[in-house]
Order: sequence, then structure tokens, then C-alpha cells
Amino acid sequence: MSRIAAIIGGGVIGGGWAARFLLNGWNVIVCDPDPEAERKISEVLGNARRSLPALSDHRVMQEGSLTFTTAIATAVKDADWIQESVPERLEIKHNVIAEIQSHCKPQALLGSSTSGFKPSELQQGAANAAQIFVAHPFNPVYLLPLIELVGHPDTTAKAKTTLQHIGMAPLIVRKEIDAHIADRFLEAVWREGLWLIKDGIATTEEIDDSIRYGFGLRWAQMGLFETYRIAGGEAGMKHFIAQFGPCLSWPWTKLMDVPELTDELVDKIASQSDEQSGQHTIRELERIRDDNLVAMMRALKSRDWGAGAIINADDNARRPPLPQDITQPLNTIHRVIPIDWTDYNGHMNESRYGQVFSDAGDVVMAMVGADTDYIREGLSYFTVDNHITYRNETHAADEIYVRTQVLQAQGKKLRLYHEMFRANDELLATCNQLLIHVSLETRRSCEPGAAITDKLNELHSAQSQLPQPDTLPDAEWHVANS
Repeated sequence: MSRIAAIIGGGVIGGGWAARFLLNGWNVIVCDPDPEAERKISEVLGNARRSLPALSDHRVMQEGSLTFTTAIATAVKDADWIQESVPERLEIKHNVIAEIQSHCKPQALLGSSTSGFKPSELQQGAANAAQIFVAHPFNPVYLLPLIELVGHPDTTAKAKTTLQHIGMAPLIVRKEIDAHIADRFLEAVWREGLWLIKDGIATTEEIDDSIRYGFGLRWAQMGLFETYRIAGGEAGMKHFIAQFGPCLSWPWTKLMDVPELTDELVDKIASQSDEQSGQHTIRELERIRDDNLVAMMRALKSRDWGAGAIINADDNARRPPLPQDITQPLNTIHRVIPIDWTDYNGHMNESRYGQVFSDAGDVVMAMVGADTDYIREGLSYFTVDNHITYRNETHAADEIYVRTQVLQAQGKKLRLYHEMFRANDELLATCNQLLIHVSLETRRSCEPGAAITDKLNELHSAQSQLPQPDTLPDAEWHVANS
């Protein structure tokens, strides 16, 4: 049964929420009086469709339906999750929340994207206070996993479960506090940045450079305290605090004061910002940001660390089942091509075709029992020869699938034929792959066990009834005796 998310307010954050829910299979209703809301949301969705699916290595997200309305009652009456993302003015939020609660289901989750208000402030005068909670995301909502939850424990527990199912990392804040957790850090850095510009010490670009070339990279994968634990050396955090703690009382910063945002300071900041990145439109900057985030998050994914560990957990929870019908070519891969797989020609680098076909071979390995447990026992298959043909260009954000056929399963030898297609069934590449069973202890070929052999024989027997590919190389496949 499809679930419904109502997004009240279709700005930058509301649009991100809509994309996050929609691309995870929810039906989404966006409520916004802006006549341009549909156009703006569609542009956000364009970026989201390019980036979010590219985080996964083995699935393509199935979208729900998307509709628009200007009536809150229409949007919320059947919704399971309602996300309020209207402007940060408490009286506006009170009015909107009151109207939502007069039309929504009592069991619906009602989250607010507020970056500063506490739940107790949002709940003032509410008919059902426990229903209202803070669900504070980070832009772009469709990519960044963190979501701060503040509110009634039962409500936030339900919200946490729902958000985990759409690939997010909920952080339940123990006590309500102005600006929650993350924004308190952001506002402190923002204040200091304003002073540095006002006092003529640094420009917007120089401040950004100090972050993106330095501590920002550390924070992206280890945060604040884990980074400083390392800075303490073998003695750890206590040594770091003993060494650097006293300097916290030195008058280095102006974090507790905010410079007056005079017209002169605003113009100074704006002109520096225009000089820094005015050559790009906002949509171009969003695309650059998203492509960079995907590349960095995928790097962390390969290390199963930080945000990458969140993506892996979500990926594994939704891993598709292994192919069941062995009388037909096996559907081994269905995925989206990420931006970091492309090269200077603007298409997928040839090495990544090898990765796609290797991943397809891994699916066959899993089907016959040569899986991670088998590898831990010291046995596996090595690829010893690949013949790849490139038929058409493959680009970032392309949805592709691979069909695999078992051509040979004889003793140590396993021979596979793969075809890679675009989602519209256009053939992109083929691969003839020869694998040899090996002992990981001796690093030499050996016969597979009886259980693996039986499954391979069954699979090959069924696959041998299929027509042979007409693109096989003329040369024989040779395997040196080991």
C-alpha cells in the first residue's frame, strides 16, 4: 500500500523533502500558493533524479506520484507524513499547523523543518501537541542523510523509523534547545565569518577556501571530536584538551557577538560572493554541489564510514533478490551511473564497464553459493580474461541493466556472457568473462567444492538451452595450468 507525504511549502527545503519521499516510492502532495511552485519543484527533482539514485550500487528507485494543490485540507487529509516548511515566522507556523490539524488524520506524523524554533513553541495552542515535532533537515534534503528530531518520545520514535526507511540518519535531540544541535555550530562559524569580512581580514572566497581545503574535509568524515581525538596523539582526547584547552579563554574569536548587518557590510559580502561564483547560475551551483556530494559520499561508501555507512545500510536493506528464473538470461544488475564514473569525454570511463560486469559476475557467484562466507573459508573465483565491446556511450544518471548468460561451467572454469542495456533496451556494451576457481591460501587454481559444482551444473544446464550469443570472439579461451 502506497504511503502519502504532504509537503506544506514548496521552497528549497520543501522541494528537497518532496524529492526524498517521491524517489523512495511515496506518493507526494505539495501544497504551495506560489504559481511557480510546480516549475521550481520540477527543477529540484531534476537534480535529485540525477544524484540520489547514483548513491546505490544495485537498485533503481521507483517513484511515487506527485501532485500539487493550493489547499492545505486537500494535501493533508490522507497523509501519513506531513512536513511543514513554511517561512521561519512563528505566527505563520502556528496558523498553518492549526489548519493542518483540523484536517489531517490524528495518527499522521506532523514534522516541522524549522531550524530554530523549539517544539514547545510550535505546539502553543495546538489541538494535539504531541503530534507536532521538529524534523530539521539539511540542504539538499534528498542527498544529506542527517535529520534532527525533537519532540514527544513516542512521536519521534515513529518518525525515526519512517525516516530510516527512506535512507536518512535521524538524530533524536535529548532536550529541546534553540537551533537544535548542528545549526548552533553553523551559526557560530557564520558569525565569525561575518566579522572576518567586516574587519577586512578575509573575503568570502578565502573563508570558503579555508573550510573546503582544510578542516571541512576532516569534518566530512570524522566530525569534530573524533578529529581532535586523533590530534591528541596516542594519549588521546585528554592530552588534546590539556594541550589546547587553555587557549579557549584567549580572545581569538567574536563568536558571541554579531556584527551589525549594515548596508555597507551586506553590499561588501554580496559583491565578494558575486565575484567568487557569480559566473554560475544557482541551478548550476546546485548541480555542481550535488555531483560533488555524490562523489564524496560514494568515496565514504567504499570505506563504510560516516555518511557512506548510512548509504550502505540503506542499500543492503533494499538489496534486490537474486534471479530466480534460471531458464532465461539472468537479470544481474539494475542501477544508475554515478557522476564519478565519467571521464573527460563526458561519458562512462571504460574501466567502469569492467566494474559493472564484475558486479554482474558477483551476482552469479552469490547464486551458486560462492558468496562472502565462501570467500572467508578461503575459496573464490578470479577473472582471468575479459572481452568487452563498447556499442554506445553511457552517461552519468543513465539507468542501465545487465543480462547475464552462463556459457560454461566445467571444473575450475566458469564462463559468462554479459549484455549491458540502457533502460530503453538500447545495447551499450557486451562482455565475455572467464573466471577460474582459486584457493585464496595458495593463490592458485583448484576445483570448487561439491555444493558449488552441483549448483553450477544446474545453472549451466538450464542456461545451455538458450541461444548462443553471436558476438563471441573467434579466438579460443585458454587457461594456463597452475
